[in-house]
Amino acid sequence: METLKRPSKCDINTVVFELLNGVTKVHLNHLLTTSYAAHKAMNEFYDSVGDLADDIAEQYQGVTEQLLSFPTSMNFPTMRTPQDCIAYLRQLYSQVDSCHGQCQYSEIQNILDEVKSLINSTKYKLIFLK
Repeated sequence: METLKRPSKCDINTVVFELLNGVTKVHLNHLLTTSYAAHKAMNEFYDSVGDLADDIAEQYQGVTEQLLSFPTSMNFPTMRTPQDCIAYLRQLYSQVDSCHGQCQYSEIQNILDEVKSLINSTKYKLIFLK
């Protein structure tokens, strides 16, 4: 029995890869901040985003019956301040939002919405809670 596979226009490989990298990027920034509020906000982000990336990958691989592929090398700049983290989260939100708008699978769109909510909550805490 052949399974119907609809190609997704969203580059799930790139989004999942960046979300998983975001765990480490934000975790490193979390260790460098002197702000307790920023420290806690970043902690909540990296504790949650990896699981959401895993959910997206598993859903995608299940619906398409294809494994994701990731780059074998990467540039890994570190952030030094909460403001760097805010800038990174803005870029990440834009990437996730673009993918959300192109993704054909509602179950993956729902998880992408959760990622956007996590990013928004983290930005709120970094910007307004001192």
